This record gives sequence, structure tokens and C-alpha cells, in this order.
Amino acid sequence: MPVAERFAFWHEVTSKVWGPCELHCEPHLESRFQARLCISEFGPVQASLMTATPYSVERTPKLIRQSDPGAFILVCTVRGHGVMAQDGRRAEFGPGDLVLADTSRPYRAELSPDVPRGQVLVLCLPRSLLPFPHRDLRRLAGVRLRRDQGVGALSSQFLLQLARHMHELGPSDTARLSTLTLDVFTAALATALDAPDVVPPQARRHVLMAQIFSFIRRNLADPHLTPDAIATAHHISLRYLHKLFHEEGHTVAGWIRERRLERCLRDLADPRLADRPINAIAARWGFGSAAHFSQVFRGTYGLSPGQFRRQCAQATGECAHT
Repeated sequence: MPVAERFAFWHEVTSKVWGPCELHCEPHLESRFQARLCISEFGPVQASLMTATPYSVERTPKLIRQSDPGAFILVCTVRGHGVMAQDGRRAEFGPGDLVLADTSRPYRAELSPDVPRGQVLVLCLPRSLLPFPHRDLRRLAGVRLRRDQGVGALSSQFLLQLARHMHELGPSDTARLSTLTLDVFTAALATALDAPDVVPPQARRHVLMAQIFSFIRRNLADPHLTPDAIATAHHISLRYLHKLFHEEGHTVAGWIRERRLERCLRDLADPRLADRPINAIAARWGFGSAAHFSQVFRGTYGLSPGQFRRQCAQATGECAHT
């Protein structure tokens, strides 16, 4: 981006990632502002590695009313120092420190200009997936977690290593690390709350299912996406996987098939893909047999893939002439 447009563009990017915020940068720093953001998904946990010229960010009540992702944020400082303030608490942080913030409450954070570009790893998880009461989580907003002993030290070291190697991780790596990342996030919060036994089995199943659903969606194109592969990726038995889906009112194979059909339906309706063969679309989303795909599609939607595509093309043409 041209230098004059960088900070405004960065404001737009960060607001989309973490919710609308006010950003401020000293004029002499804004004139040479640089920033980089690398985002990966570890199951339900979004990990963002941010490297940027020092600046401050403020989330105000007005901006919260405008848009709130309803998330809890765990920040690990990789390089530089800064301050996080929320709910009357103020936490100074440096390399390896962990600090917490709630997107539903006003907060202010800043990177200190002690280094040309600070770096932080931000883990973001929907608050609804955390097995803690909201009133307890509010006690952690603006708190720095100790990194010199116990779970805090282990969490800090894991997140620092994750930040250093995140650019090397492919989809299969992030899938394998998703359970561990979520466990680190949850354990860090439980330790800060002095409630290691607060995570109930039902909540663990809830979070695990969110991970599994996310894993399946990311791997729909893989024809080898099987219940065995899903169970192995999440370090659970095949029997337990089937039990989890049964409790949700689904079968594993049925849920995968439904998601694949949804993707095929979307592509068949897309006029930009009108020249792509139907069997290529089916193969793209994991259907190894065109005949099987056609049979399943008709059984679900009541017409063949070709008929559905023609209907969509006709409807698009009619709209274009009105």
C-alpha cells in the first residue's frame, strides 16, 4: 500500500478481524507505518500473528454497540512491550507475557515504541464456547497472566513457539494442533480463575464438536475424509466420534455428505462456473463417483444436477432482462 494510505487501510483490516476500534499512531510513526497480519484457524480458535509499527487501539461503547464478535482474546507478546487496560485494570506486558481482553467490554491497548515493530500473537475464541460463566471471565479482562510458573509458563512457551512457526504450518498441521491450542487457551483461563476443575464434560464435548465441524468444513474436498481420519485427527476413538454425532442427531457420513452437497449446490448456481463440468464440481467437493453424486443430489433436492443448473441459468437470464 502507498505510505499515505497504510494506516487507514490497517484500521479497516483490524476492525474486520477483531471488531471496530479507534486507532491512533503518532504522526512521525504513521508517516512510515508498516504492518503485517498472518491468520490461521486452529479449530474454533482464530490465531492472528500481528507485526506492526507501535500504535494504540481503543474499543469504545459506541463501537461495541455497532458490532461485537462476542469473543474473548488471549494476547501473547512476542516482541516489544505494551499496556492493556479494561474494566479498571491495567496490565503492562512484555515478551512472553499473556494478557486477556473481552470484545464486549471497552478496552484500550497500545504497543510501546521501544522497538520499531512490535509483535503479538492474538488468540480469539467465541465466548459462547468457553466453559466459564461470563461473570467469571469479566474478572480476567485486563489481567496479565503469570508466565514464570506452572500452566502460565507452559502456555507462554507454547504460544511463543506457535508464533515463530505459524508461517510454516499447513492445513493438516493446524488441524492436528487445534485441540492442543484450545486446551492451552482453556487451561490458561482456568488457571487464572483458580478453577482447574471448572470445565464440565458437556462443555468439553461442545467445544470438541465445534472443532470437528470446523475440521470437516476445511477438508470437504479431500475424498479421504472418513470417520477414521476425523477421529484420528482429534485423538478420539471412532466409537466416541459416532456417539458425539448421534447425540447431535446426525451421522458422521450424513453430515459430511450434507456439507458437500451444499458446496456443490452453490457452485452449480454460480454463473461464473457455468463452463465447469458437473463431474468436476462433484470431484472438487469429494464425490469420487459422478453417478453416485447425481443419485444423492436428486434424492436430496428432487432434480438432477443438470436440471438444477439449467433452472439457475434460466432464472439469472430472466433477471438480467427485467
